[in-house]
Amino acid sequence: MRNVAVIAKRELRSYFSTPLALVFIVIFLALTGAFPFYLGGFFAKGQANLEGFFGFHPWLYLLLVPALAMRLWAEERKTGTIELLMTLPISTAEAVLGKFLAAWAFAGVALALTFPMWITVNVLGDPDNGVVVASYLGSFLMAGAFLAIGSCLSAVTKNQVIAFIVAATACFLFTMSGMELVLNFFRAWAPDALVETIASLSFLTHFTSVTKGVIDIRDLVFFVSTIAFWLFATAVAVELKKSV
Repeated sequence: MRNVAVIAKRELRSYFSTPLALVFIVIFLALTGAFPFYLGGFFAKGQANLEGFFGFHPWLYLLLVPALAMRLWAEERKTGTIELLMTLPISTAEAVLGKFLAAWAFAGVALALTFPMWITVNVLGDPDNGVVVASYLGSFLMAGAFLAIGSCLSAVTKNQVIAFIVAATACFLFTMSGMELVLNFFRAWAPDALVETIASLSFLTHFTSVTKGVIDIRDLVFFVSTIAFWLFATAVAVELKKSV
């Protein structure tokens, strides 16, 4: 774990050594603050809760998280620093986990900085803070799942733009997979078992469940196993690229 921590600190430090971190956080805070008020009708609803605020998170993550993940490996491969990284006395798994944890921690910092929204609803009314805490947890886990997918797809290309587009597309498919529009398409010809499997892969379904304030172990297992699977795929992709 010591090597993982070293890699994570190195990666996290690199975020704040450039204006990238500030730009990302400012955009994230501006959008998460503006959407509930201008598109979600925050005041018109007359309810002191953050349902509208968290409702936009999956769609914001579709653009912002792949943008954060695209540089994880693509930049290392493009600049050639991945060879230097791999000469260090660390395993591929440790490098993958360290870089992922740094990006996830950075996303967590951006998410935590939205706390004024939480304070605002407490000033305006009497929200269920247990639901708010569960929603923050769900949002953080979902960001981790998006990042894990983006990390894997960043490892298979040197081009950050391609990594971003493919990751955003993959995350979009996982987000949409539980919607009736998609499921009805499959119900027309696919067996029920396949339809249920597709529905179970939906980020939106699991995230919505958590934001209701009920932390179901199945939702936690889904996000954790999704992160683990895609990080394993990332390690495999990095190993394959090393041998090319």
